[in-house]
Amino acid sequence: MTIAPSLSLSLPRCRLHLHSSFLSYPLKSFSPSPSSTRSSIQPKPIRAELDQNTVVAITVGVVSVAVGIGIPIFYESQIDNASKRENTQPCFPCNGSGAQKCRFCLGTGNVTVELGGDQKEVSRCINCDGAGSLTCTTCQGSGIQPRYLDRREFKDDD
Repeated sequence: MTIAPSLSLSLPRCRLHLHSSFLSYPLKSFSPSPSSTRSSIQPKPIRAELDQNTVVAITVGVVSVAVGIGIPIFYESQIDNASKRENTQPCFPCNGSGAQKCRFCLGTGNVTVELGGDQKEVSRCINCDGAGSLTCTTCQGSGIQPRYLDRREFKDDD
């Protein structure tokens, strides 16, 4: 039977104290005893004290990151789903006609201005150039509802 020689470390002891502004107590340097081995060396865990404000700040930060990632993913999936459907909905403001009634002449093509007393002046509308209607600004004259204003009706399949 053979006996293996024991390995011992001999390190000089030192009394160096390390100070940190993040900890409430100084760090002490570790100097193992000559009889200890590497497997028995266990560092002491550093205990961090968290007050309520720190916990709230960390929680708000985590929630903010989750929301900041979740909202764009949600909208991206909605856009992908909407692009897969055929868009045949009529435009809401113009009822699918592609034109809207002029709001200055109310569709007549003429504007009446009262000058005073019983005098009136009738002139051609400068907004619609006398046509009485304008191209719908929502659908750009196509008569089809744009995707970002998708107004689907959900029906029960009973």
